Amino acid sequence: MNELDSIEREPSPREASGMASDRPAYDSHLGRTDVEPGGIIQVSRVSKRFRNTVALDNVSLHVPAGTVFALLGENGAGKTTLIRILTGFQKPDSGSASILGHDCGQHSEEIRRKIGYVSDSPALYEWMTPPEIGWFVSAFYDEGFVPRYRDLIEEFQVPPATKIKSMSKGQRAKVALALATAHDPELLILDEPTSGLDPMVRRQFLESMVDRAAAGRTVLLSSHHINEVERVADMVAMIHGGQVKLVQSMSDLKLHTRIVTATMDDAHVESPELPGRVLSETNNGRQRRWVITDWNDAGELHWGPDDGVRQFHVSVPTLEEVFVAVCGQPIRDEPSVFDRRQEVNDGHFA
Repeated sequence: MNELDSIEREPSPREASGMASDRPAYDSHLGRTDVEPGGIIQVSRVSKRFRNTVALDNVSLHVPAGTVFALLGENGAGKTTLIRILTGFQKPDSGSASILGHDCGQHSEEIRRKIGYVSDSPALYEWMTPPEIGWFVSAFYDEGFVPRYRDLIEEFQVPPATKIKSMSKGQRAKVALALATAHDPELLILDEPTSGLDPMVRRQFLESMVDRAAAGRTVLLSSHHINEVERVADMVAMIHGGQVKLVQSMSDLKLHTRIVTATMDDAHVESPELPGRVLSETNNGRQRRWVITDWNDAGELHWGPDDGVRQFHVSVPTLEEVFVAVCGQPIRDEPSVFDRRQEVNDGHFA
């Protein structure tokens, strides 16, 4: 079993209260880009271009409080650009973004005091030890920072007498996470935080995200690792080519997304009606395959010879299969999330 597979995600406060299904399912794939009022993070129609490259194209997002919200896409999709806009290091060409009600461009210093941020290559003072860098950073926060930081360093088993320059990448990542969370921020932003880390350190990162969400805090996770996202996220935004293609809760994806494969009697017969909205369709003559969202179980398939269908099969797709259906291509070098898809319904006809 993969180290990541043994982590059990605690339900977020909204899930625990039975409200998970009330989360808005924003879907820019259909051109719906309206943003619901409120939330920890609000992004409205943000675009950003670097010379001839469009990094972000009319991106809108609403991140509810108390969730692990994942930005899923391959490297270069626009995830880091969006995070740099949220943290005030870059300004959008158009649109607006806010965190905790503060405009990200006008109040970036205020925002950075209230959030925690960890990148894939955190900048740390190489000549300092963990206690020294903790003491230095504590000047920006309340008196509770130092004891919380000390507890985290001990929990992460970071050697206190070792200078940062002599530490492994995993140890550096632990120091960065301790610095980012010791002031107990309402929002923790992680930009590819587990890149290049060994499985045990990745596990600790994921467990810490789960713990924070269970305590009512919010985590924004940028990742190209589908298995990480599936394991810990409450909601996922699929980003491709600078556009948000789909935003939905993980629970809704599993409940309302299906793969239907069918063998038709004739290669030229029209495809029968499907109970949902088609994300992608593959037509190889008699062999057909659809990835469907907004699946309605009340409209369960009852195809037969009268519909021109010889046999069909319905299953729950992996997150990777949904990503391919929405974005048109897989994230490179990614394993499938599940060992097997869950079989939902089979139909065979003579």
